[in-house]
Amino acid sequence: MIPHTTTAAGRGGGEDYTTGEGLRALLARLHAEGPGAWRTDPIAAKLMEYAAEKYAALARKHGLDPWEAAAAAFDVMRTRSARGADDPWGVVTHAVRITCIAEERAQGLLCSTHQARRPHYSVFHDAERLSDRENPLDDYHPAFHITDPHPDDEHDGENEGEREVVEPAGVVTSASGAVEDAIAFVTVLGWPAQTARAAVEHVCHALARAGSRQSAFEVLRRDKHSRALLDLPGSSWTALLRALLGNPAPGIAATSAGRGILLRLLIGETLPVLLHDDDLVLTVSLAAPRKGGGRR
Repeated sequence: MIPHTTTAAGRGGGEDYTTGEGLRALLARLHAEGPGAWRTDPIAAKLMEYAAEKYAALARKHGLDPWEAAAAAFDVMRTRSARGADDPWGVVTHAVRITCIAEERAQGLLCSTHQARRPHYSVFHDAERLSDRENPLDDYHPAFHITDPHPDDEHDGENEGEREVVEPAGVVTSASGAVEDAIAFVTVLGWPAQTARAAVEHVCHALARAGSRQSAFEVLRRDKHSRALLDLPGSSWTALLRALLGNPAPGIAATSAGRGILLRLLIGETLPVLLHDDDLVLTVSLAAPRKGGGRR
């Protein structure tokens, strides 16, 4: 906590807004005094200076000015959820972090902050100029690669055999890389490393046997034996399956939530992109089992 001394001034009280209880009392008083209180109350002005200092490092991490983070804090401080929260600073910090992420993504995607908050837009990579690349586009982009043998090739049969060997090897490498990335993603969000690896690998084996994500989801959802071996509560197991394999509901099959982590990694999305998906991050982190077991 950043040390800050507060004093009673003007009509305001002497709330110590650096504590959760003091912040809650100050927000309740400002709300009761009406909209003009935020403009005229000296304690409110000091609160915003404190917020700018408190979130300066978070703002710089996402390429923003500290006062942009303070503005985000101001927006959430005026809501009922902040005034009535058991931990108002926790609510404010979470909201500021989400806003900073959305602002950074909006700058990279050249879109509005509102759009950047939506997974439908945030899955895309940042905009870039073709001239920013050292190599020509056709040197690395798969859309410009020809994989079929040329009709005039004298060694069509030989090339065909080579493709049968090379292409499956590439798929295996891509799939194994997606598995490792999925394990890393789950581990970063608070899951024990051993549990994350065992759970993700078990899901992948079941997916290979079932042949489809929806079938694998239904089989694993009812697999109490595997869940017991992994020592996972039912809520954590179901949330992890939905995150890895996608939500099987027909209406969202084409969305990021419907695709799931494994498919999103296989089609080219990266860990940083997944970590910017706030709904997915929140789902996986809240589902993480406690160290001592039991439900969250």
